[in-house]
Amino acid sequence: MPAEEVEVAISSDQDIVLARQKGRAMAVELGFSSGDATLIATAISELARNILSYARRGKISLKMVHASNRQGISIIASDSGPGIRDIRQAMRDGFSTSGSLGLGLPGVRRLMDEFEIASEPGHGTIVTVKKWKQ
Repeated sequence: MPAEEVEVAISSDQDIVLARQKGRAMAVELGFSSGDATLIATAISELARNILSYARRGKISLKMVHASNRQGISIIASDSGPGIRDIRQAMRDGFSTSGSLGLGLPGVRRLMDEFEIASEPGHGTIVTVKKWKQ
């Protein structure tokens, strides 16, 4: 019986790799195509990298989700870091406060079917995304 929910604490590069592997494995268990499993793993990498870059530590929660007659995977990236002052600006392609390419959040939004972000400066960020099996 596959694990319905997996949590990975993020505080190092190795944790990002582990979260990515667990997400890919869950996607495969759910019957996602190899391509979609890669997209899911990429989204997890981006979210975990943001946790490490901005908050230093946090967690990635992976969960199998079911709605009406479809199933999918839910990924929740949460931290209690500095938060995002301007979410609208953070969601613009090319925007980065860390000197990166700025593909993170807008890229994750494009890779996944559902995207939600909640952040409060000084209190952290929670990003919830879902990918549904076609």
